[in-house]
Amino acid sequence: MPAKKRPTPQDAVTARQILLDGLARDNGIGQLITELASLHPRHDTFPGEVFLRLAADALDWCQASQGDPVPLEGIRERLLSECRFRGRENHKLGFAVLAPAALRGGVEPYLLDEVAWWQTDDFGQYALFAAVAYIRVAADRASIPVPQVCRELSRS
Repeated sequence: MPAKKRPTPQDAVTARQILLDGLARDNGIGQLITELASLHPRHDTFPGEVFLRLAADALDWCQASQGDPVPLEGIRERLLSECRFRGRENHKLGFAVLAPAALRGGVEPYLLDEVAWWQTDDFGQYALFAAVAYIRVAADRASIPVPQVCRELSRS
């Protein structure tokens, strides 16, 4: 059996750019998941951790802070209306949405422990949901279109 290929730094750049470019073109979340599927090694958190960092970058870009926080209440309905979450899926999304805030605050979430509890290989999708939500938050807070936020985040 061949050795499992570890994602490279270039793979991380590619995953980030595919998400940003697709979102800028108004691709749906399902289409983004399909476009990114080939980058996900089975039983690996990649590219999920890339998306969490992108989400943290979006929070930084829109200058969310303790004094001017992003309200999470209703985030599913407001920012991810094209997705439906039930049962454990709500917990998964909750973790994925809180992890970028932790990263931005200097705390590295323990992904492996959390993802092991999930007993599924879908962490990357939930991290993608979080990135999309926070990019949409950034656009809303700046009163600019999502594609413009994607271009700004592509430069950083």
